[in-house]
Amino acid sequence: MNKYIFITGKSESIWDRITHSRPELIKDLSNGDVADDSYHLYERDVEMMRELGIDFYRFSLSWPRLLPSGFSDRVNEAGVAYYNNLINEMLKYNIEPMITLYHWDLPQRLQDLGGWTNPLIEDWFADYARVAFEQFGDRVKYWITINEPKEVCYHGYGSTGLAPMLNYPGIAEYMCAKNLLVAHAKAYHIYDDEFKSKYGGIVGIAFSATWHEPATDSPADIQAATEQEYFEWAQYVHPIYSETGDFPQVMKEKIAAKSAEQGYPRSRLPEFTPQEIANVRGSCDFFGLNHYTSNYVYRNESVYGVHPVPSLDDDLDTGYYQDPEWVGAASYWLKMVPWGFYKLLTKIRENYNNPPVYITENGFSTHVGLEDDMRVEFYRGYLSALLDAMEEGSNVQGYAAWTLMDNFEWTAGYTERFGLYEVDYESPERTRTPRKSAFVYKEIVRTRSLDLDYEPDTDVMTIDEGH
Repeated sequence: MNKYIFITGKSESIWDRITHSRPELIKDLSNGDVADDSYHLYERDVEMMRELGIDFYRFSLSWPRLLPSGFSDRVNEAGVAYYNNLINEMLKYNIEPMITLYHWDLPQRLQDLGGWTNPLIEDWFADYARVAFEQFGDRVKYWITINEPKEVCYHGYGSTGLAPMLNYPGIAEYMCAKNLLVAHAKAYHIYDDEFKSKYGGIVGIAFSATWHEPATDSPADIQAATEQEYFEWAQYVHPIYSETGDFPQVMKEKIAAKSAEQGYPRSRLPEFTPQEIANVRGSCDFFGLNHYTSNYVYRNESVYGVHPVPSLDDDLDTGYYQDPEWVGAASYWLKMVPWGFYKLLTKIRENYNNPPVYITENGFSTHVGLEDDMRVEFYRGYLSALLDAMEEGSNVQGYAAWTLMDNFEWTAGYTERFGLYEVDYESPERTRTPRKSAFVYKEIVRTRSLDLDYEPDTDVMTIDEGH
């Protein structure tokens, strides 16, 4: 492990392990050891928030930075000091912190014990959450337990898409899903029982959700799109927001049937106990939504027998594609489809009793460069779709662009840029420079309106002290 991590008291995470032991798995052979160096440059980060005039800022805690052993036996004081500095600097300028407890960097020592496939992680995560609530709860009112459960489980445990790249499809991602939901619920109830009366904060999850549009109006494609929704994002939403709780019924039936066909003595989808169903149901004060793009979904004979057995994809038996006419980002999977955002928000409103929604991620990737007109077009289109949904009653309470500045984009390294501010990774100072989109976003925040014709003067970004 490199000395930079030891100096700050942080232990090895699953992403440290992957990037250091298998650098060829990262597109540009990079890692996140220093990344944007916000550990030292947090004052500049807050200055950028002030330049944009934003009201709140979402950031993530690092589990191995706060608890180097993974357990709550020892709290890293250097990590606490860093997060206190950032939180206090934000509050100095009336910027509300929104903290995510888990954004994919599990302590490697816990992964060695099975990570999210070990049921004991339910208590490990709850202990970690309690430490965070104790250290920062007096100033932080917005809490997200898990960022993107689907990516954690499906891509981390069911494939090689993300760390820990366990690649145990059809089994490990379902074990992960159940344990993750129970862990979230335990953390939620800790806050609700021990901290809410003192601090008055709220707790939720940031669900990743793509909109799934039927490829045709045939019953088969309509059913396929609905089932795609249930197997992807509703797998995690339904146990919390439905009246019955538990995994969606169609998931339970399809996985049980496939498991029996494949010779398994029981379903590969773990069962919740009645007590777990009760604890998970209702365990969110708000619906965090990370949304980027949409797909067309279909089901015909071409989708059968093409996926690994077992796997979630084989259990689901659907195909999907994106319209080649849709404008694409630097990320191959990301196409600009604003109407999908509107339809997704409408579905959440109609299916889950119109919960309070915070858009916790929404953004567009480009390559290096300050003239990012496609990102400007993306934000204008998606914010317009958001306003349409709100006019029809969707209970959207807040919106966070992804992201303030460029970042280490997992297996893409630094080849894909999502930032309103460009980061110069060749500079020791990690210089941050506003893109055109930052100036446009600043005007949207300042006016609280969407002017589709606004053209900014990008000569200099300044702080509006009147904010």
